[in-house]
Amino acid sequence: MARIAVTDGMDKKAVLWLTKAGHEVINAPITPDQLLHDGLHNFDAIIVRSATKLTREVLNTPGVQLQVIGRAGVGVDNIDLEAAGAQGIPVVNAPRASTQSVVELTLGHLLASIRHLPRADRSLRDGRWAKKEMKGSELAGKALGLIGFGRIAQSVGKIAQSIGMEVHAYDPYLPPKIAKSQGTRLHKSIDALFSNCTHISIHCNLTEETRHLVNSERIQSMPQIGLDGAQCGNHIINCARGGIVDEDAVLGALESGTLTSAALDVFEHEPVDPSHPLLQMEHFHGTPHIGASTVEAQARVGLDIAKNVDAILKEEACDFIVNKQYL
Repeated sequence: MARIAVTDGMDKKAVLWLTKAGHEVINAPITPDQLLHDGLHNFDAIIVRSATKLTREVLNTPGVQLQVIGRAGVGVDNIDLEAAGAQGIPVVNAPRASTQSVVELTLGHLLASIRHLPRADRSLRDGRWAKKEMKGSELAGKALGLIGFGRIAQSVGKIAQSIGMEVHAYDPYLPPKIAKSQGTRLHKSIDALFSNCTHISIHCNLTEETRHLVNSERIQSMPQIGLDGAQCGNHIINCARGGIVDEDAVLGALESGTLTSAALDVFEHEPVDPSHPLLQMEHFHGTPHIGASTVEAQARVGLDIAKNVDAILKEEACDFIVNKQYL
């Protein structure tokens, strides 16, 4: 039997599954100070979401003897993969569970942006009938650029094509035949993607390579005019990871009118400061990192990560180890 710390919450069914598998589950937060002292002592595994930060300093704390780290979700930028690998600790994630939920949120933000839904709602609450100010544009006849072309991006692309958008992608790790099979135009450079698309949606991990990938120069290169000739403006959506978008660049582009709208579910620093200047911009709207926050996704992610952690503890095969290169 293994002793497993669950620090950021987990679906009850997943906790029950681990218990039935013979493990002791301690479902409670561990503070950053506790992590740096004896917070992980006597645990064989830990399952986190994005709140708990497993830094090099934490993982190198004397007495840490973890056999596996589980990330209940996709992104692992809150875990030092190299430090875990140096300690011989596999890190596993659950990338499939939240796909549908993130796809739907992305589309929600995209539609809300081009039809001014947040602004329209605010104007009604302010007692104004601002119909003439809310002229939007259609998605049909426009080019959607996807940064990254994994499961989520491919699903977004299929839906976008079904309503008449031309889908473009940039993913230097993607075999071209995959994009071709889905009727997607794959660009060899990120700059080419921006210069061809009025709508950009981000679907890649945060790495040193992708940090501030969306910057002022690339935003300024966006065409503002749709393939159908409509003056639709430029729009950016990020439901992936904070830090990929240079938020100062987005702010400047909104102020200058280069960017017509921006919608972020993720921010470089979370929780976002209420005084963040983007929150004061009329053509910006955001959500508090809720991409996977659906009943269905939480149930799936809990069971997926429980099974992956259990497989490692039992020395069984697992396809979701994300730090193999450091082990």
